[in-house]
Amino acid sequence: MGREARCTATWGTRSGEVTALLESTELIVRGAFRARVPLASLTAVQVRGDTLHFRAGDDEVALLLGSAAQRWAAALTTPRPTLAARLGITARCRLLVEGGVDDEALATALAAATAPAADGAEIIVARVDDPQTLIDVAARHRALLARGVPLWVVYTKGRGAPLGEAAVRTILRQRGLMDLKVASVSAALTALKFARVRAK
Repeated sequence: MGREARCTATWGTRSGEVTALLESTELIVRGAFRARVPLASLTAVQVRGDTLHFRAGDDEVALLLGSAAQRWAAALTTPRPTLAARLGITARCRLLVEGGVDDEALATALAAATAPAADGAEIIVARVDDPQTLIDVAARHRALLARGVPLWVVYTKGRGAPLGEAAVRTILRQRGLMDLKVASVSAALTALKFARVRAK
């Protein structure tokens, strides 16, 4: 979702000025206090005036969002597409997976597809955490990438991650691929989609 707002917030017994981030799978609050909760755990979502109200576990939460309150409430209450759908994976999708699948959410998404022969892949998903492995994946599937088959690079998120977003972009852009989309995989993993963009 990628929504962000600076607002006054009350979260249980805590209150103050915060920055609220509405991500695809979680709500993150930073500032006068910190909080992080999965969106699926939020209940009793409603708007009163300019304030978004909901429950997070045992806490009553209020975010003073002004005119954005209704949009945030709609985002919180609209059923979110599955990870498989966000990655473009369907039951008929011919999928090529690189690397060890070490995350339950990712495993569930990948299980939605059929497993093809390497040359018949429609999507490549590479679970990597170091530059050389990513370079090797790009080299091994050069022909598929040249035909426009998209590559999802799944890697550990966070400042201390062994392979960061900047490195992923640099490696693949040097090989003629452009990043087209981002998807949060889980609390630990994120993904970037790359493909060769053909000149118009």
